[in-house]
Amino acid sequence: MIPRSSYYKWLTHEGSVLESENKILMKEIIKIYNKVNGIYGYRRITMNLNRKLKKNYNYKRIYRLMRLSGLQAVIRRKKKRYVKSNPQQVTENILNRKFTADKLNQKWLTDVTEFKYGNSSKAYLSAILDLYDNSIVGYVFGHSNNNRLVFKNLDIVLNASPGESPMIHSDRGYQYTSNEFKEKLDAAGMTQSMSRVGKCIDNGPMEGFWGILKCEEYYLHKYSSYDELSNAIDKYLTFYNTKRLQKKLNSLSPLEFRALAV
Repeated sequence: MIPRSSYYKWLTHEGSVLESENKILMKEIIKIYNKVNGIYGYRRITMNLNRKLKKNYNYKRIYRLMRLSGLQAVIRRKKKRYVKSNPQQVTENILNRKFTADKLNQKWLTDVTEFKYGNSSKAYLSAILDLYDNSIVGYVFGHSNNNRLVFKNLDIVLNASPGESPMIHSDRGYQYTSNEFKEKLDAAGMTQSMSRVGKCIDNGPMEGFWGILKCEEYYLHKYSSYDELSNAIDKYLTFYNTKRLQKKLNSLSPLEFRALAV
């Protein structure tokens, strides 16, 4: 038998300050989680939570709360398949896995990735990433994986950055080893760098971006048409550049971080 005083203390217990705060936090966590359809894990939830509430909550605390509530990021990884090509132009890995940049438009990474929609139809996305802020500075979505897709993407980014001549790094895909691509780079005064054969990590941040895009958008939905998929890609890339906070960017989005440099 417990003392009567202990019983009444338990009966009128309203919870500690910590318990009350955790309840408030869980409501906010669930709001953020649902708003992005579950693509955020505890680290990104923490960054958004701290910004919204103007606090500095620890990642471990948010992790525990999410675990107790059964919340986790909805992600799925997919390995990239490689197609052999006969290169016309080959250059060294000048970037050499130095995945940082001191200023805007100093180092660009580029690649093409494949998507499927409808009844196994295919579409392709060419993108260029600036290593300074991890922003996607240009992209082109198309029906075919060809030179035109890649060249158009490069033209768009160069036109948007007049006078810039960054290093550009890619894998050894046939578009990037073509004579035409080399001529375009030479005309712009750009330095070309290429990954070594079979070393996808040499283009690690670009590969990482493809994983983010596909896990947080593409794998979570089915697309019946090219236009539906294209619109989803446009919407996600806008979200990525303007809303998706990154710890390495001081918990800012890429374009927020870029604006500080400008």
